[in-house]
Amino acid sequence: MGLFPPSKLGFLDKITAMTLPWYHKTTIYQIYPRSFYDSNADGIGDLQGIIQKLDYIHGLGFETMWISPFFASPQADLGYDVSGYTDVAPEYGTMADGLKLIEETHQRGMRIVFDMVMNHTSSEHPWFKESRASRDNPKADWYIWKDSPRPLLEEGSGVRAKPNNWQSLTGGSGWHFDRQRGQFYWASFLKFQPDLNYRNPEVKKTMFDIVRFWLAKGVDGFRLDIFNVIFKDAEFRANPFSFKLIPTDDDPSGFFQQAKYTLNQPEGFEFAEQFRQVCDEFGERLSLGEVSGNRQLIRKFLGGQKNDGLTLVFDFAMLNFKFTAGYFGELIQDIEATYPDPFMPVYVFSNHDRRRSMDRLGNDLRKARLLSMFQLTVRGVPCMYYGEEIGMTNSRLPFAAALDPIPHKFQFVPRFVFDMLGITINRDDVRTPMQWDESVNAGFSSAPQTWLPVYENYREVNVEVENKDRSSLLNTVRTLLNIRRDFQSLQEGSLELLKDLPHHILGYKRRLQNEMVCVLLNFGETQKTFPFSAEERLFHLTPADVHQENSARLGAYGGLILKLAS
Repeated sequence: MGLFPPSKLGFLDKITAMTLPWYHKTTIYQIYPRSFYDSNADGIGDLQGIIQKLDYIHGLGFETMWISPFFASPQADLGYDVSGYTDVAPEYGTMADGLKLIEETHQRGMRIVFDMVMNHTSSEHPWFKESRASRDNPKADWYIWKDSPRPLLEEGSGVRAKPNNWQSLTGGSGWHFDRQRGQFYWASFLKFQPDLNYRNPEVKKTMFDIVRFWLAKGVDGFRLDIFNVIFKDAEFRANPFSFKLIPTDDDPSGFFQQAKYTLNQPEGFEFAEQFRQVCDEFGERLSLGEVSGNRQLIRKFLGGQKNDGLTLVFDFAMLNFKFTAGYFGELIQDIEATYPDPFMPVYVFSNHDRRRSMDRLGNDLRKARLLSMFQLTVRGVPCMYYGEEIGMTNSRLPFAAALDPIPHKFQFVPRFVFDMLGITINRDDVRTPMQWDESVNAGFSSAPQTWLPVYENYREVNVEVENKDRSSLLNTVRTLLNIRRDFQSLQEGSLELLKDLPHHILGYKRRLQNEMVCVLLNFGETQKTFPFSAEERLFHLTPADVHQENSARLGAYGGLILKLAS
């Protein structure tokens, strides 16, 4: 079998076989624009840089791009603090560049998804400046304001009691006193990111109109930042005590407090359906929610049995995967039970906030190739962070010099504590520039200095080097994406776990109509041979992976894709 296998379905067959909306069959490539490619030598990636690299993404076989925020922003949280939703930050380019990016993406038959931060704005947004100016101006109720329940705790001290005990997602109280208005405002994330008040109909209408603005420009949908935080308890009831210190993906409570009244409110599920209705005005549009909580809870953001809420949600519990066949087998079972047809799960192992998957794999290339094979063949939408396809790993940048604002809150905690807990506090570590080649700055920029330093292994780990190696992680991802494209069963077929396989072997069958494909993965360090019947070998991950007669052999961390007789 060659590196790029021929198509197995004719064009008309593909048209008639299509049953799912495009966003349930697509593959997503996340771009952090500041780090992807610098077109104007200022050390910062930009929109023209993405345009210049579109052929690379298209050539890999990804069908959809998710672009992290490039809207107008003071960049205190590097774009997730928006000061203008319909403007482009000058370091990234112009509105003309944004529209050109949409056009060029569509010309290549790809889709483009923007990152929409709806929960909060920057404190520099004109809306907030007006809101804080007085208690009776037209935007006075656009943010969440509350009086202190008691006067100054000590006369002349300036210390005021907080409206309630709510903690922010980053630790510490999310209430911040504004002297100009004489009230506290609520910020779920950081002090300079005040939350909008979605109980005000004007706020909801305005934000939905911004969504329509970009959809009318041709955007194919949105990734939705901390979507489960948008609504807070209307009565501002105190959160109950918890013994839990560190929040987790399946239980976001932490800092000794249950997040009962600050996350996952019932109005949030209704809001998801309303957001979907706005998107549906423009046809099939993707809405991908960043949410946290147990699977049954986050499933509610997808709506009822008609799947009339968000089209997809991230399931972040899998980011803390264990590299075993048992773990991934149980993951599939749980995911399939939670997201049955007509719902579709998202498989994601890294992003701009979390440790890169290569770091979790101990920088073992063999394991990275196997993980990619799993991600691109299981039933679900794969979402891959830039650089994952070449095996980029975490940097270790000092907290004191961090551009990310979060580590400055935790400088008093020794770094080894976060390492022990597997937590990435300094998100700069996972946002270093894309490694294109062996030249200065890894080919990312010709500037004397880049916004973050390029990781030290760029001469060995880069696109140019891996393009020349047929067995590289990059070419493995490229080949798997081509196979996924050519076999409809891998895009939208059912999944059945295989039983009675040897220890360390995970296997599953994908089926659509008369097309059946089987995936076999060896998560062990030793070769395994076992009985298995198939019609044809479509792909092998290592030279030791063989199917002949009625048996399969998988090398260490090997994998096979086999076509089964219908």
